Amino acid sequence: FQYYGGIAASLAGEHVQLADGSFAYTRREALGVCAGIGAWNYPFQIASVKTAPALAAGNTFVFKPSPLTPITATMMAEMASEAGLPEGVFNVIQGGAETGRLLASHPDVAKVSFTGSVPTGRKIMGYCAEGVKRVTLELGGKSPLIIFEDVDKDNAMNGIMLANFLSQGQVCSNGTRVFVQESVFDEYKALC
Repeated sequence: FQYYGGIAASLAGEHVQLADGSFAYTRREALGVCAGIGAWNYPFQIASVKTAPALAAGNTFVFKPSPLTPITATMMAEMASEAGLPEGVFNVIQGGAETGRLLASHPDVAKVSFTGSVPTGRKIMGYCAEGVKRVTLELGGKSPLIIFEDVDKDNAMNGIMLANFLSQGQVCSNGTRVFVQESVFDEYKALC
């Protein structure tokens, strides 16, 4: 919030000088109502990283947290209110898949940002496509680690363990596969 609050005043268009005395300009305008749909892991971080840039760009924001972690976003809305954010600028709605569908397909929502699974992301993209609205998808996946023969082995093993087991492995970019250069494969296999 501090970062986006700091750059909010610098969000402006540009003047571009063209040939023959002509010029073009860009103008940054708020989209209006933006929405965020969060996953169950890292609930405060996900709510923050979706909300702060939208507010800094002059939009209002509706956030739907995961039904598994509903309280964090509600507390964030209370803090925003206590800090003086006007009513209706940051909103939290609770619910499951149907609530997410209604939010993503609502005609007054100009942009949707979703963090979650690939199957749900496909649905969100479809809802947004029907209204031709902007959409950002941060989807879970399988992130490989690649180990080459010239790497420091202790450092590589520490990295493998961290990438696989940070937050009990419940991270979108969890290192679920390790590719090891054939010339050092047996050494690494012995360490596991």
